[in-house]
Amino acid sequence: HDKANPPVIYRDFKSSNILLDEGFQPKLSDFGLAKLGPTGDKSHVSTRVMGTYGYCAPEYAMTGQLTVKSDVYSFGVVFLELITGRKAIDSTQPHGQQNLVTWARPLFNDRRKFTSLVDPRLEGRYPMRGLYQALAVASMCIQEQAAARPLIADVVTALSYLANQGYDPTTAPAHNIISSKERPKAARPSKNDEGGCSRWD
Repeated sequence: HDKANPPVIYRDFKSSNILLDEGFQPKLSDFGLAKLGPTGDKSHVSTRVMGTYGYCAPEYAMTGQLTVKSDVYSFGVVFLELITGRKAIDSTQPHGQQNLVTWARPLFNDRRKFTSLVDPRLEGRYPMRGLYQALAVASMCIQEQAAARPLIADVVTALSYLANQGYDPTTAPAHNIISSKERPKAARPSKNDEGGCSRWD
C-alpha cells in the first residue's frame, strides 16, 4: 500500500473482496480497480469515480481525487462492519440507520452509547478496553477529512497492539468509566444520510 513506490491504491476495498484461506488468513481479491497512487510532490491522482456505494471515501466520491487515505476510509468501514455486525449499506434497517457510517458517527460522541455499536451476537462477551481501542481506530479511519486519517501502516500497528492484549473472550466486560484520553476521537457527523459514493456535506 503506502510502502510501495509508487503506492498502490486498491480503490474497491470492501468485505466481499476479502477472502479467507484454510488458516483464516485474509487475502484481498479483485484488483480490477486498483490504481497506482501519486508520485513525487503530487498529493493525489485524479480518476473517474469507481468503487462500491457505502465504502467510498467522501473526497473521492465528490472530486475523483484518489489518495492512499481513500483506502484507509474504506478499511474503516469494513472494520465497523466487524465491530457492529452490520452491513455498510442495509436497506432493512430503520431510516437513519441504513448507512453504517452515518449511523455510527454520532455514537462516537457519547461513551454511554459505545456498547450499542457492538454486534449483539457477542452477547456482551468482550473486554470494554478492547472495544474503546477498536472504536478509536475505526473513528480515525472514517474521518471526513483525508488528512486526519492515519496511514494504513499506523492502523496495522494499532491493530497489532490490540490483537496482542491477550483478552479472554469468556470474561465478562468491565463496564467502567473511561477517561477522555481513552475515548475515541469523534468524527464529525455528515448532514447527508447517504454516504459512500455520493455527495457529502
